[in-house]
Amino acid sequence: MDAHDIRKAVFVDEQGFDGDAEFDSIDPDAYHVVLYLDGSPAGTGRVFPSDSPEMYTIGRVAVYPQYRKLHLGQEILALLEQKAKIFGAKRIGLSAQCQARGFYEKCGYTASGDIYLDEFCPHIHMEKVL
Repeated sequence: MDAHDIRKAVFVDEQGFDGDAEFDSIDPDAYHVVLYLDGSPAGTGRVFPSDSPEMYTIGRVAVYPQYRKLHLGQEILALLEQKAKIFGAKRIGLSAQCQARGFYEKCGYTASGDIYLDEFCPHIHMEKVL
């Protein structure tokens, strides 16, 4: 429930994404992580298999505004990457909001392809070799 609440607050309430599209058919099968600070939920993300058996996808990485700048996004990515490795992943892909591209590049991801819109927001595909 904490992951749901964080995603709703960040993606739906703050950024204006469609609430019905935010919670999709991938959620029940994805591995989710929630980070807590002093017992309070602070950030979340998910990872799930892609079409290729050695490729996994990270998504829905979100941190409550009051916990940003504490490097929690990096911690969330690291935890999801570790879990993907355990599952057999050799590569990780993600759909990054363009405004977050620099963050993902600092975490070792490389952009590829053209910028595209997810709803109204520019995104770019990014990958990392594990």
